[in-house]
Amino acid sequence: MIKILVDCFGGDHCPEAPVLGALAAMERNPEVYLLLTGDESVLKKQLEGKAYDKSRLEIVHAPEVIGCDEKPTDVVRLKRNSSMMKAIILLRDRDDIAGMVSVGSTGALVTGALVRLGRIPGIIRPAFCPILPTMDGGLVGVCDSGANLIVTPAHLRQFAIMSSLYMCNVYGVESPRVALLNVGKEAEKGDDIRQETYRLLQETPSVHFVGNMESRDLLSGKYNIVVADGFSGNVLVKTTEGTALELLKKIRKDIYSRTLYKMGALLMKKMFREEKEFMNYQNYGGSVLLGTSKVVVKGHGSSDAKAVETCIGQAYRMETSGLNRQIEAEIAKYEHFEE
Repeated sequence: MIKILVDCFGGDHCPEAPVLGALAAMERNPEVYLLLTGDESVLKKQLEGKAYDKSRLEIVHAPEVIGCDEKPTDVVRLKRNSSMMKAIILLRDRDDIAGMVSVGSTGALVTGALVRLGRIPGIIRPAFCPILPTMDGGLVGVCDSGANLIVTPAHLRQFAIMSSLYMCNVYGVESPRVALLNVGKEAEKGDDIRQETYRLLQETPSVHFVGNMESRDLLSGKYNIVVADGFSGNVLVKTTEGTALELLKKIRKDIYSRTLYKMGALLMKKMFREEKEFMNYQNYGGSVLLGTSKVVVKGHGSSDAKAVETCIGQAYRMETSGLNRQIEAEIAKYEHFEE
């Protein structure tokens, strides 16, 4: 039985989405045992009338809620009874708990995980790695996407190693193709950090490095991993998601602008529904925080129940595949990982 904590407060659709997502994950996977953190009375009310295996679910009372506008360092010190911090502390203190899922404040989660959980031995900086779909039906991960705004080549090399193992173990991608986000594909492009990183990745046997990538090629299917600093990676992911959503809105608006388009749309209704699902980031789970001593998955703040269910599935596969142990073993092979 794999025990996973679910922080049930802090997101746009909390606590409904985390609770429903948790129940769906339990139904899908009989090996999952979930601990829901949050206000006990509210969570019990959410569970009323729901059919589920009570032997595989428990509530951990945590009455406080972390707001997205709160300073992360203050949260770690002062809100130990919040649903997020209670989950992080339990994850640290209990060996029988494998990981946690949260859709709450990103800053508080990163700070709390670093201060309370710590890192895998040898890891300099943990990094976020969200997953997006590619045009050929595959997946691409972006590492980092917000945890580290300032990086060194050593950081980026570790991001490449961790995310390669993640894609291989959790998604079954053999020898993931890794690219470095840059302003051009040529080896000499970019600043000193990008140029030195390019050289380091060429000298890293465990990484299938295929060169630089321009942002327009993110969803092309040519790459399985894109390595970036947290600032650039976050902009890349959010710009891509935003463009997809706005494009869907425009298509919908254009369809209703003419009767002929409406008639055509009726014939293509199934195709439009499939494309909408393909572009919906909720279907691809959360952004895992690679490099922490235990499994941490950060769901989008607007996650629905399906997204939370997928996040729990990610946490389960990360633990059962032994991902953290593999990261520790692989990092130990390389030297010069100084800050």
